[in-house]
Amino acid sequence: MVGMKTDSIFYQLFQNFPSIFFELIGESATTGNAYKFTSVEIKQTAFRIDGLFLPSIDSSNQPIYFVEVQFQSDSRFYSRFFSEIFLYLRQYELPNDWRAVVLYPKRSIDPEVHIHYRGLLLTQQVQRIYLDELGEDADSSLGIGVVKLVVESKQRATEEARRLINKARQEIVDETVKKQIIELIETIVWYKLPQMTRQEIAAMFGLSDLKQTRAYQEVREEAKEEIKEEIKEEIKEEIKEEVLSEAIPRLLGLGLTTEQVAEALSLSVEQVEQARNKKSSN
Repeated sequence: MVGMKTDSIFYQLFQNFPSIFFELIGESATTGNAYKFTSVEIKQTAFRIDGLFLPSIDSSNQPIYFVEVQFQSDSRFYSRFFSEIFLYLRQYELPNDWRAVVLYPKRSIDPEVHIHYRGLLLTQQVQRIYLDELGEDADSSLGIGVVKLVVESKQRATEEARRLINKARQEIVDETVKKQIIELIETIVWYKLPQMTRQEIAAMFGLSDLKQTRAYQEVREEAKEEIKEEIKEEIKEEIKEEVLSEAIPRLLGLGLTTEQVAEALSLSVEQVEQARNKKSSN
């Protein structure tokens, strides 16, 4: 999904509704009651495990689940992922068995498995889930439907979100939980349709003022940060162009050839000539 912070979405999803994760991997939803979703930094390395389901202390018979949301192509993904897992197991020395789950938007993102790790992927300890292949499970289960909404097309997202919101209203008795799951659905739709106003989103789903929800506040703050970064990059580019427009004519005036200037400033010959022509026309 273009522009969507999938890690943030899944972190919210699994932290607030661990039952959805266990339903997604084919386990009982009630298994989530014995787990806490967290992230952990591996000391003295550059590794950080962002998705970790840890069983309660008195559940040594329950496995640890390492979860990775992988929406970008990365030929070295498995080497990094398994390195993180085994470094964690070495550092913390917990008695529990372990499982690894990778969530891909589609099968084509799954990189070719290096011969070093193919044995692990042939075992039941590693499970790969392709969100666009969830099929009937996404239609019958509210939780899995919300997960699949992340990879729905913009054309289908609105219709599917409306179905999920209605399903949440019918199936969830706890008002707090109902509000949380609906806000999460709103957040996903907001990322998919950023051109829509809050009034349009609210009218679309028949909801109260979206501006007051936690989902809206989080998206607004993220949007502000993205705009700030874009402005910073634009300023940097403007400064760079201004500096080069002054430096290139001076270097050429000292007798350097176009090729020498291009090499000195890590530019192409065409860029140097453009800057020279622009200066001459001024």
